[in-house]
Amino acid sequence: MERQSLEQAKVLIIDDERGNLLILERLFRGAGFENVKSISDSRLALDTYLQFLPDLILLDLKMPNCDGFEVMAQLKSAVGDDYLPILVLTAQRDQATRLRALEAGARDFLNKPFDWSEGLTRVRNMLEVRLLHNQIRDQNKDLEEKVRERTLELERTRLDVIQRLGRAAEFRDNETGQHVVRMSHCSARLGQALGMAESEWKLTLHASPMHDVGKIGIPDNILLKPGRLVGAEWEIMKSHAMIGGQILAGGVSPLIQMAHTIAMTHHEKWDGSGYPIGLKQEDIPIIGRVVGLCDVFDALISKRPYKRAWSVKEAMTEIENQTGISFDPYLVKVFKKILPEIVDIVLTYSDSHAGEGEGYSYLHTVQASLTRSI
Repeated sequence: MERQSLEQAKVLIIDDERGNLLILERLFRGAGFENVKSISDSRLALDTYLQFLPDLILLDLKMPNCDGFEVMAQLKSAVGDDYLPILVLTAQRDQATRLRALEAGARDFLNKPFDWSEGLTRVRNMLEVRLLHNQIRDQNKDLEEKVRERTLELERTRLDVIQRLGRAAEFRDNETGQHVVRMSHCSARLGQALGMAESEWKLTLHASPMHDVGKIGIPDNILLKPGRLVGAEWEIMKSHAMIGGQILAGGVSPLIQMAHTIAMTHHEKWDGSGYPIGLKQEDIPIIGRVVGLCDVFDALISKRPYKRAWSVKEAMTEIENQTGISFDPYLVKVFKKILPEIVDIVLTYSDSHAGEGEGYSYLHTVQASLTRSI
């Protein structure tokens, strides 16, 4: 490392003998060091360190009021994991003192009376290590920031792929890509209102768009049929939940695991009459109940080739009629409490045809009075 860099380092000298301070300051400045500070009152050591932030400390061990060991104990808590070279000045040569000083934080020793050429060599060696440590620390911080940025980029890419795959499944159906966006935001808000942990309801936001991914395995003549499905057609359509579960099975990430649970359970019903397994009540995972309710609500108020868009009032009447049958009564109660926020979400992520159907017209006209009327 260049000597010029070393000589720009900050040096703090702590010794109760003013004569020693004057000599050491003169020696350091004569060697080209520009940032040298000294104190004779060791009780000021910690405050001086925090203000000056030296790269090297020369510390006398034997001082009144606060000896070198006490000073090192104070500095240890302030320095933390950083590397601070402390060069101990001492006339004591016994092994016990040296071992105690090393354990307290000393990096090297300079025996009194000292030879300055030896002392200067030790100082420069210690500063070399200090400056190399700082370079490695800064490089590690840069690498950590790059890793963090790359991790965020990969996470954004993964979420984007999941969102698009969820939309792809919807576009194969007579539903719109915005349906998954509305449904996922409504599900996350309902989860939040239910008291889910932040990490859980945020995961819901990103996992729920995959709820109907199994529809990619349903034949077009059934998936795109404009009228109601009957008999065997309906049984084939219901298999999309199991297909979705198979597609998402075995995932190691919490996101894919939640998406798997949602795909498998969002068509289960409170009374056990749902599919694909026939779970009932509390046996249905809460996330499946949440997404199932929000999915049905958005489907009811959305326009489809085979149906008009229902009004919010009509949709809520249907949901209340299905409470205890299709839906968890407590979830419906909470959903009604946050209905104005749900309507805001629907309007924010409305389809391009928003305003044309009765449901969307109703959303705009009822929004101001929802809190009072529902």
